[in-house]
Amino acid sequence: MSRFKKLAHTIWHCQYHIVWVPKYRYRILTGPIREWVHEALQSICSYTGCEVTQLNVQQDHVHLIVMVPPKLSISDFMGRLKGQTSIKLFKSFKELRKKPYWGNHFWAKGYCVDTIGLDAEMIEKYVKYQEQKERYIEQLELGL
Repeated sequence: MSRFKKLAHTIWHCQYHIVWVPKYRYRILTGPIREWVHEALQSICSYTGCEVTQLNVQQDHVHLIVMVPPKLSISDFMGRLKGQTSIKLFKSFKELRKKPYWGNHFWAKGYCVDTIGLDAEMIEKYVKYQEQKERYIEQLELGL
């Protein structure tokens, strides 16, 4: 089985490690809220065509390793994740609305994202030696 996914005109492997926190980094992601966030994130990712590789909801932050198709930008994806979970959290856990520090925002602004892929050194070697390899193949073809 290939690690690559297919779209109509694309073969892709776009995997990201994303980390974000609740507003003021409060340690609120515990118990039923933690379970709810975990399930909601899985559901939203599935709906958007993304595949969750790893999901870890800590008390004060979330780690998500996810495969995101190239037709979906990370900023749009995170806007959807954070927006939908925030709205639904306040509907499901009405006691959160009573806290004066939340306002209408559950998550802090921003997030950290990093790509996960081939080893950088391996890519550099591939790019560096690709031309040599192509020349060698051309010479073999001309010699035949």
